[in-house]
Amino acid sequence: MSSQSTVPPRRTRIQQEKRELILEAALEVFSTHGFRGSTIDQIADAAGMSKPNLLYYFRRKEDIYETLMERLLKTWLAPLRELDDSGDPIAEIRGYIRRKLEMARDFPRESRLFANEILQGAPRIMPLLEGELKELVDEKAEIIKGWMRAGKIVKTDPWHLIFSIWATTQHYADFDVQVRAVLGPDRGAEGRFEDAARFLENLFIHGLAPHKD
Repeated sequence: MSSQSTVPPRRTRIQQEKRELILEAALEVFSTHGFRGSTIDQIADAAGMSKPNLLYYFRRKEDIYETLMERLLKTWLAPLRELDDSGDPIAEIRGYIRRKLEMARDFPRESRLFANEILQGAPRIMPLLEGELKELVDEKAEIIKGWMRAGKIVKTDPWHLIFSIWATTQHYADFDVQVRAVLGPDRGAEGRFEDAARFLENLFIHGLAPHKD
């Protein structure tokens, strides 16, 4: 058997556009109803195509979901990957908080989808969490520990520091309706993200800055 027979055929532009249309529709459906509450029929309706046409591109609901989750995790990890050990620690952490809030603002559906999966026990992405995610967090935790040893930031648990940044920034995506309701019309508009950024920067940076004698 020739090696060429094992290479998947290259998708045409139309095929790629159809796949993207399906994935966009699926993101809306899954982030609203969760994996269990979503159906192929709902996704096909949201994509404006027939169910048989959709099944030409993805054989199962699971295939669509897994493709979305793999993309989502890459997007979600991008801000943490940018944490640079050669940079100023305070500036690096401030930038990370900003990037995470920008994601909360720009990708609320992705955040809800990820949160739903985690609340269900991560049955479909556990290998990604235990592999790629853990490896990246461990790598960045070592960078943070290096900053601590050098006296550039106060000593704390770097893993729980990362968890705390995740929790506080993603709140503005997962609980956006609550945030806007409590802030009210005067403070709940687009400026809420800048207000949140300033508050969280002050909270974390004040807590991490070395104490002066």
